[in-house]
Amino acid sequence: MGATRAQKEVYFTKLKSLIETYPSIFIVNVDNVGSNQMHQIRVALRGRGVVLMGKNTMVRRAIRSVLSELPQFERLLPYVRGNIGFVFTSGDLKDVRETIVANKVAAPARAGAFAPKDVTVPGGNTGMEPGKTSFFQALGIPTKIARGTIEIVSDVKVVTAGTRVGQSEATLLNMLNISPFTYGMTVIQIFDSGNIFSPDVLDVDEKELVDRFLKGIKTIASISLALNYPTLVSVTHSLVNAYKNVLAVSISTDYSFDAAEAIKERLANPDAYVAAAPAQETSAAPAAAAAKEEKVEEKEESDDDMGFGLFD
Repeated sequence: MGATRAQKEVYFTKLKSLIETYPSIFIVNVDNVGSNQMHQIRVALRGRGVVLMGKNTMVRRAIRSVLSELPQFERLLPYVRGNIGFVFTSGDLKDVRETIVANKVAAPARAGAFAPKDVTVPGGNTGMEPGKTSFFQALGIPTKIARGTIEIVSDVKVVTAGTRVGQSEATLLNMLNISPFTYGMTVIQIFDSGNIFSPDVLDVDEKELVDRFLKGIKTIASISLALNYPTLVSVTHSLVNAYKNVLAVSISTDYSFDAAEAIKERLANPDAYVAAAPAQETSAAPAAAAAKEEKVEEKEESDDDMGFGLFD
């Protein structure tokens, strides 16, 4: 039974209010998420976000009703398909995403459902009676009878990620009490202040952002200097280069200024600035030479004794 006109108006009003209140929206997939799990997620997000569900047709109509005032929300429409919902928030996006995806519950394999990951039946004793060997034979799982029970000889992959779970696989996994899948909300896209992007963007750490920003600054500075076009990031380089040119002119001519005097003094009297370092090297050189000479003498003495007896 569809929603009444009054219910639709209430929904439209609520959606518009949330859109105007919260700057960020998570578009989430809620496949296989039960009502109790949904309640737990709402509780975990309390004070930081609001979960809103609804039929896709009604959601599209509600969004279109606000496009005249808020045209940027048209970017949401292509993602309103499948079993989706919205999480409105004004908190830190990374923290809110962690809260959304953290609530997961183990679930048994169901026939016909798409497997989110590979499923492998581990080798070992199953504790099942020999009469159920046919289930394993149907799936090509090698078994043997040990102590009156079925034992799986080695690990076997029975379900491949992205494929539908077959009836035999689902029955066998349930008989072995294996709940291979976990279900919960997954984030499809993020809408933030008029921009929409993949949740992978949140995995980029601050160091990587800073490194990319600095790389961009260096590139702009290089282009600006090559074109002699001053920009905010190149002006410091231009000033330093100009200062170097003025110093070069001062050193080559009689023109001088306070900052250039120190450079001219170093060039005029280099020995006064490097006398300390060679003194250390000079004192160390004789010691090294003496050690080398002593080592040579020891070697010669050892060579003289080599191969001769005491009475030869």
